[in-house]
Amino acid sequence: MGYKTVHIGGQGEIEEKKSRFIATVHPVFTEEEALAFLSDMRKKYWDARHNCYAYTIGNRSGLQRCSDDGEPGGTAGRPILSVLQNEDIHNCIIVVTRYFGGTLLGTGGLVRAYQAAAQAGLAASTVIVRQTGQKMTIHTDYNHVGKLQFLIASEHIPTLDSRYTDTVEIDVIVPVERVQEFSDKITEATGARAGIRFGEVAEFAESDGEVMIFEELS
Repeated sequence: MGYKTVHIGGQGEIEEKKSRFIATVHPVFTEEEALAFLSDMRKKYWDARHNCYAYTIGNRSGLQRCSDDGEPGGTAGRPILSVLQNEDIHNCIIVVTRYFGGTLLGTGGLVRAYQAAAQAGLAASTVIVRQTGQKMTIHTDYNHVGKLQFLIASEHIPTLDSRYTDTVEIDVIVPVERVQEFSDKITEATGARAGIRFGEVAEFAESDGEVMIFEELS
């Protein structure tokens, strides 16, 4: 099990009846970080009529906040938040800045515009799935390397490093809920000829073929 979050924030922009909607997305892990980022956006876009926002904090979005920042009630903050909820994004803030173009959009038009801007901002961001994993080092002889490599690839287990000396050691990280199952498959595939050394538990994610290790949990 894991949760979706933003690894690298991005920015998207749409125009609706000459009004500009600029969505800026940023990862945040505390409410203090969210409010600090909001303050930065208000300073950057000090001349804009509105800086509406929504954010979710916690791996299960235990804290959620949103604001219309002067737009008609329910036309900005809630639609932005609905994008985060529908995409199941956690630990993230989206600030949508509006430069008024002189034409009123109406309630429905505002809702659609703020949602579309938020979606454009997320589309320009790097979204990852963070999981809790157990680091494992598998060591064996050369006779069983091929079977191990096939097993690791077929089970989609991220490889961290490999060392080839008189024996072979392969470092992997395995989602915690799959550790026992994967360990059993290693034993079965190698006829119990492979050893396993368990390492730290850490959060990890994959993006464009790269494995990222975050905080160690033990």
